[in-house]
Order: sequence, then C-alpha cells, then structure tokens
Amino acid sequence: MSAEPMVSGIRQVAVTVSDVDVALGFYRDILGLAFLFRAGPDLAFVDAGGVRVMLSTPQGAGAVGANSTLYFKVPDVDAAHARFVACGATDERAPQFAAKMPDHDLWIGFIRDPDGNLVGLLEERQ
Repeated sequence: MSAEPMVSGIRQVAVTVSDVDVALGFYRDILGLAFLFRAGPDLAFVDAGGVRVMLSTPQGAGAVGANSTLYFKVPDVDAAHARFVACGATDERAPQFAAKMPDHDLWIGFIRDPDGNLVGLLEERQ
C-alpha cells in the first residue's frame, strides 16, 4: 500500500428518516443548515459546513434511525473501490454514474465495513 491517502474527508452523510418533509424542517429550519436541493419526494439535501446531509426514507434494508452512511470523497472512485475490496472490504456495488451536477458528474460506489456498515465512495468528475 502506498502512503498516500485514498480518501480526503467526509463529503456526504445519509440519514434515514420516516418523513423527508418533517426532517427537512428540522435540519433546515431548526438547525439552520442551508437547503441545497431535492431529488424527488423522498430525498433532500442540506449543507453542514461543506458536508452534504442527505435525508432519505428507508431504502432496501434501511430502517429509520438505524443506519447512516458515510460517503468519502476519493480522487478516482474506480481505483479506490478496487483497492479497498482488494484490501478486504466487502464489495457492495461497483462505482457508477449517479447524477449530473452543474459543474461535475457524480460517481458513487459502495463497500461495507467489517460490521456491515455501508460506506460510500464518491468522485466528482470534471
């Protein structure tokens, strides 16, 4: 392994909620986080000092209040995903295009930690 870190910090955290509108009211209106955008009725994003907080209803095996996902920004999501799996992380989903943003394309892949927690790897491709 090289000494150069593959991750550069946390860019996004997902919070599973029962009602996105109620959660958005709390995070935006009570905590004062800046509203970023909505992506449908069950997905909203706010900004917490440069870290996106994704508010989402349960997806797949998710349960309200029982799972959050850390998304780590990486310079090359394909290389990082392959490297982490080769080092023992459990492969959850190979990197794929997620969204076209105003100034970049968002690519995301997923692995799981030893306890089965979901970890997102995201690359903001120019």
